[in-house]
Parts: sequence; C-alpha cells; structure tokens
Amino acid sequence: MSSAPHSLPPDLHGTAPAGSGTLLSTGQWNAFSQRLGRHPPGRWLGWRLRLLAAATLLACLGVFSLAYWLAQQPKIGASWRTLADGSVELYATDDALLQAAQGRKLAGLSTDEHAFVPVDALTLQRSARWIIDDTRSRDYLRQQQLLQRLLAEPSLHLHFSDGSLLEVTPKPRGFGGLGLLFWLLCALALVVWGVTLSVVLSRPGRRNAIYAVMTLGQAGNLVFIAIESTLELVWPPHLAGWDLHCRVAFDLAAAAAAVHATAMYPRRIPRAPLAIALAWSAAALLLALSLAGWLPGVWWWVQGLGALMGAASIAVLTWSHRLEPNPFALVLRRFGGIVVGTWVLLTVALATADGQPGIQQNISIIGSMIWYVFFASLLLLIPFLSKSQQVMREFSLLAAITTVATSLDLLFVAAFSLGQLTSVTLALFVSLGLYVGARQWLLDRLMGSSVVTTERMFEQLYKIAREVEARPERTGPLLVRLLRDLFEPLEIHVVDKLTAASRVLNNGSTLVVPIPNMVNPQPQAPSMGSIVIRFAHRGRKLFTSEDARLTDRIFEQLRRAVAFDKAVEQGRSEERARIAQDLHDDIGARLLTLMYKSPTPEMEDYVRHTLQDLKTLTRGLAAQHHHLADAAAEWKSDLAHRLDAAECELGWNTSFDRNVPIGVVQWSALTRVLRELANNAIAHSRATRVDVTITLQQERLELVVRDNGIGRNPAAWTHGLGLGGIRKRVKQLGGDVEWKEVAPHGIECRVLIQQFRPTD
Repeated sequence: MSSAPHSLPPDLHGTAPAGSGTLLSTGQWNAFSQRLGRHPPGRWLGWRLRLLAAATLLACLGVFSLAYWLAQQPKIGASWRTLADGSVELYATDDALLQAAQGRKLAGLSTDEHAFVPVDALTLQRSARWIIDDTRSRDYLRQQQLLQRLLAEPSLHLHFSDGSLLEVTPKPRGFGGLGLLFWLLCALALVVWGVTLSVVLSRPGRRNAIYAVMTLGQAGNLVFIAIESTLELVWPPHLAGWDLHCRVAFDLAAAAAAVHATAMYPRRIPRAPLAIALAWSAAALLLALSLAGWLPGVWWWVQGLGALMGAASIAVLTWSHRLEPNPFALVLRRFGGIVVGTWVLLTVALATADGQPGIQQNISIIGSMIWYVFFASLLLLIPFLSKSQQVMREFSLLAAITTVATSLDLLFVAAFSLGQLTSVTLALFVSLGLYVGARQWLLDRLMGSSVVTTERMFEQLYKIAREVEARPERTGPLLVRLLRDLFEPLEIHVVDKLTAASRVLNNGSTLVVPIPNMVNPQPQAPSMGSIVIRFAHRGRKLFTSEDARLTDRIFEQLRRAVAFDKAVEQGRSEERARIAQDLHDDIGARLLTLMYKSPTPEMEDYVRHTLQDLKTLTRGLAAQHHHLADAAAEWKSDLAHRLDAAECELGWNTSFDRNVPIGVVQWSALTRVLRELANNAIAHSRATRVDVTITLQQERLELVVRDNGIGRNPAAWTHGLGLGGIRKRVKQLGGDVEWKEVAPHGIECRVLIQQFRPTD
C-alpha cells in the first residue's frame, strides 16, 4: 500500500541556497533538504504489517458477522413500492400465498399479541437521516420500533386497503436474501478501511489522522447504506436510531475534517488554528444539539453546514494556491467543487420533491447512495494522485460523467416527475452522449500540450551529451535547462543530497531527480547530487510516478549516449594513433631516405618541408586532446617555417579569454585553413608579410589572415579546390568566411565561428 502524500516538515533554522526563490522559505528549505537524504520507506516489516493484517482480518470478520446477523432476521418475502397517493403497494413476491394479493395496497400490520400498526409511504423510507421534517423523522423511528415487535412474532397479519387479510409466517432471509448491492457496498467499505489503515500506519501523524476521520466516516456510511439495501419494511432491531445519529456524526466530522485538512495542507494558511477550531466547534455543537433533541430542522442544519464547510474548504484551497502555487491544491479544488456541487444539488432536489413521497424516496435512496460512493472513491484516490496520470485522468472523466448523470437524474425526477427507470435511463444516455462528444476536449484539458516534442528532446539530448562529454562539470546546469523545458516548473534547484532514483514528494508538487555521473557514465556509478523541481507547468499539474520514470529514462539515455560517444572517440583515437604511427614508420622513413639521396639542394629542401608537414600531421593525429593555446603554438611554428622558406615575414597575435580544449576535427580544419591561406599569400599574392590574428571571447572564435600582396577584387575570384576547401572546412565548424581587399594593398580573410565548441 502507498501512503498519503506528505507535507513539508515544520520550519527549521538555516540558510536557503542562492537562487532558491521566494516560494520556499528558509526553514522549509532546510527541512526539505534534510528529507532529500532519506531513502523512500521499504516494504513494511514487523508490527505495522502484523497490525494491518490483524485489523483487516478483524474488519472482514465484522462484515461477515453483520451479514450472519442480518441473514437471521425475519422477512416477509415481498417487494413494496410507494404510489403517487402515498400508499404502499405489494409490487412483487415469490410467496405463493402473497401472489394472490399482488397489486393490492397495504394498510397495516398486526399480530395476535400486538395491535394494528398503519403503513404508509414513510415506512418505505430507508433512513431517517434523509427525512427532512423532524416530526416525520420521529414518527418514522417510532413506527420502526412498533414494526420490529410485530416482525418478531411467529405469525403476521397483513391488512390490505380492500379489507382483505393475509396471515404470513416471517422467515429468516438467509445470505441469499442480502442481495448483491449489500456485498458490493461492504467490499468498498473494507477497501476504504484497508487504505486508511495503510496510510495511517505508513506515516502516523496529524495529517493522516485527519484523513482517517474522513475515510472511516465514509466507510461507516457505506455499511449503513449496505444494511438499508436489504430492507423490506422494517429495520433490524435498534439500528434505525443508530443509523440517524451515526450518519449525522459522520457527515459533520467529514465536513470539519475537510476544513482542517485544507487549512493545513498543502500549505498552512494564516490563522489556520482559528479556522480549525471554528469548524470543529460548529460540528460538535450541532451534533450535541441534535443528539439532545434541542435542534429544530436538523436535516437543514446538517446539509447547510456541510455545504458551508465545503465551500469554505474550496475558498481555503484557492487562498492556499495564491500563497504557494501548489498543483495539489488545484486538483483538490476541482474535485471539491464537484463534491460540494452534487451535495447542494442533492439537497435542493430533495427539498423540491418534498410532498411527493415516491419521488422524494427515490432521490433520497439513489441520489445519496451515489454521492457517498463517489465521495468514498475520491478519498481513496487522494493518496494515489501522484502515482499515475492515467488513473487521475480516468477518475476525473468518471467524476465528470457521474456528476452529469446524477444531476440529470435528479432533475428529471424532481422537475419532470419521471419514473425511476425512465429518469436513470435517460440521464445515462444524455451523459454518455456528452461524454463521447467532449472526451477529446476533456483529455486535452487534463493532459495539456506537450512542452517538448520527441524530436526536440532527442536533439537536446544529443547536444547535452556532446557538451557533457567535453565539460562534465556542466552536467547539472545543462540538465536543469532540459528539465525546465520539459516541465515548466516554478522552482528548480541543484542540491548536494544524493538519491538513488527519481521520486515524487509533497503531494506530487515536487520531483527529486538524481544527477547522473557523467565522469563515470556507468549504471552503478554514484550520482553527482540531485535536482529538485517544484510545481510543474506553472503550478497547474502534479508530478506523478510516470514523470519520475520519464526522467530516469531520459537520464539513462543521456548516460548511454555519453558512454557510446566515449567508446566511439576511444576507437577514433586508437585508429588515428595507428595511422599516425604507420605514416611515421613507413612514409616518414621513405621520405627521410629520399632526402638523403636527393640529387640537388632544391629537392632536399622540398623533401625536408614535406617531412616537417608530415611530422605536424602525425603529431596532431596521435594527440588525443588539444588545447587552443598549444595548437596555436604549433600553427605559428608551422607557418613560420613555411613563410621563412619563401622569405615572407609572419606577424602573429593571439587573444584567448580561456584555454579551451578542441577536438581533432577542429584542429585539423583550422590547420588546413591556415596552411591554405599562407600558401595563397605566397603563391598568388606574392606577399612579403602575412599577419595572423586569432581571438576567442566567450564562445566566439575569430581568425583573421591579412597579407600585403598584389591580390585584388576577391569577389571575382574563381573558387577552385583551395578556396572551396577553406569554405567547406569553415562550414564544417559552423562558421562563416569572407575575403576583402584592404588598403593600401593586399587581401584579408576573416573566419568567424559564433559557437566554438569541441566537435569530437
């Protein structure tokens, strides 16, 4: 079982991290940071598991004991219904003796020992809790006491309005006479009981105690409704009065607990103790006056206070969301609006049908049962709101269609006086039609639009993998940027606490994600801290376990991408080293032999220059890592050697804000660009001086090569292999190149790379 969502711990003293924002106070941050170091609770062992098993077994025994007791209660064996004039008609029976009286109106019951007790529409009312008038409620309870005495006799006389009399022998109803609805409602009550115990035992505290007050009260309501579903004319002994007082207590306690819970969670509002005290005092006072019989209009007071406290809870959640945009408050406010709205609708429908016994009876029986089942289901869902988006979406759709169907059913019965079967059928058809037509719109509203598409996600992962490989220390900021695009949170922080896997905290308002170790991208490598994300989609959505699994999968793919790139780069480095070694051992040795055997000094100089170029090339290929300053020194030496041979002067100037590492692709491309530009200045421009300037500011690299040769009008040049190769290599680095004529004479080539990053 999963526990209910947890709140932030009480404020402690300390300092919040820089940039933590204003939504999380200093004390809350320190307490919350301490919680990050805790591991999620494992499976239950010891006394909690044994206590849960014992309590569940005890509840099951209680239900079966109740069923056994009800099965022993006597019954007449007939179905009755209320007519429009308020009389009671024998509707259906399996008893051969009673079948002759089917369709007759029952006037009353008597026995040889007890006097005649009249029967009317009030007799078929299931619960005194839903009788509006106090006098009629008291009459109902007195009538039930008299009928219970009659049914306890061995024989019973049925008096019909036409003067006929039938004598029947009440028989035990047996387990088969309890009906399917009894077992379904008891099963739901057991589920509520089990979830409540698991929530309370998983993390005992005031918050879960409040949750238990609400859920256990609804479990009690479900048990009483289950008993009501077995009734014919008479309640089992002593239960009719208990039904009234217990259900009033359950409803008032649930209303006060709702105010208590929303005043404290998900965020404590100002003057919360005062609001809590007022809510519980009002509920206790109303219950005490009701039990003492000093409160006129008990039904109106209970319904009104329930609606008032429900509206107050919605207002408190709205206030809480303004103080802190927690999406859990929004979710509770939406469901709370449905609960309070249907409660008010049920109250209005029942009051409107007053004076119409049959209609009022249908509303009180069917409408109240649907409301209690829905409310109990909602309470069951609350601990699991942050577990699955699918569960929350489907329950939201179910809540919407149930609300519409119930509202239409009550409207058709109260306003148009339709029969029970007709109103239910028509309401279901209309609700299903609206559901089919609006399902996609509802899903779009619930799911929201995807902030990051799959294509964009893979693109960002690829970029992050390449940058993380070069600069592992930037893993945290890069992942923060990715998660900000993915979830649009109001707060996102990097903390030093280590977590094993992503997990959801604080009612689904917070997601804690471990930062993968990109220095050692192995699955078993320890994480490098955690990222704390709060209030997804600008505080409008809850984090769920699906979001936690999504982030784990994304980071796992990132880890694999980095590991794959490192493996590929290692293979490339080994291949380059092998090629460099082969060039040095084979081609280098042959060129050296050729240089010593050169017939002329000119040939010897040419071979010597070729050996120098080969040396530069093999050194660059063999090196696994280059830094810009080291590469610049090699370029200067190489160009100086080339220009000296042509009696051309070299001017060299570099300015780097930092000595960044560069990849082999960048080193090779820039080496060939510089060589080609120097060769052009010597061979075509006949320059006597070449000035080279290399500047790196932030990520902007600028390379300027200027000569004083005879070159003119570069726009009219034909781009052959040389100039075309320069353009191709600069484009490969993501930059631009341009040539222009300078005064008094000469050509300037400018290479500009806005985002100069390692590409290998």
